[in-house]
Amino acid sequence: MKNIIASLFLVLGFAGSASAAGGGIPWDKFPETKMNDQAALQNGARLFVNHCLNCHSAEYMRYNRLRDIGLTEAQIKQNLMFATEKVGDTMKVSLDPKEAKVWFGGVPPDLTVIARSRAASGMGSGADYLYTYLRTYYRDETKATGWNNIAFPNVGMPHVLWELQGQRAAQFVEEVDAHDPTRKTHRFTGYQQLTPGTLSPRDYDSAIGDLVAYLQWMGEPAQGQRMRLGVWVLLFLGVFTVIAWRLNAAYWKDIK
Repeated sequence: MKNIIASLFLVLGFAGSASAAGGGIPWDKFPETKMNDQAALQNGARLFVNHCLNCHSAEYMRYNRLRDIGLTEAQIKQNLMFATEKVGDTMKVSLDPKEAKVWFGGVPPDLTVIARSRAASGMGSGADYLYTYLRTYYRDETKATGWNNIAFPNVGMPHVLWELQGQRAAQFVEEVDAHDPTRKTHRFTGYQQLTPGTLSPRDYDSAIGDLVAYLQWMGEPAQGQRMRLGVWVLLFLGVFTVIAWRLNAAYWKDIK
């Protein structure tokens, strides 16, 4: 039950992230090289299944599509399938929608295209947002959950990955507003590590990169194939253009 509640808060945080796009800090750049790293995508799939698939589903994604990132059906069944026995099933959860409404006031949204839906003009891609958001939690005892987030101030969900990252406190300095001398603002200056996590800061950032890479890939599993095919199409059109140009010149040379 603890994992279910924590995962649901993660969903609620995602659901409200669009309204937070204009606040918080500038988004960090998601390490896009992970999109071409099968090991990173596989680890991201593991993190997704263990930390995100307790309450919310990915109903437009089938388990057998994970073969596209180098996993065998045996590996998928043994390590990633906990809610069904058929590898061709979609990533649904057993949480009853009616019970979810009673317990939490709403049904957890589907996360199949969460990375594609969070892009913001002038801020970055949805992957940039998720990569920043999942790395900027800090302890805030004034909040009901005990957590807050720099990228999404006053977030309504706790830090469900805190055991990996550890607990941190945010440090702020008080400054006078340049436009209103009677008003004071708090500027974020950094974090203070309170308790260590099971991962080092560098490894945690890498793990979040893996998770976000998987979320990005899940939104369009054929993206890599589409881009590779596009390169061949452009090469074909380039060669065909040269051939057509020379044929046109040969056809009209006697008339000119």
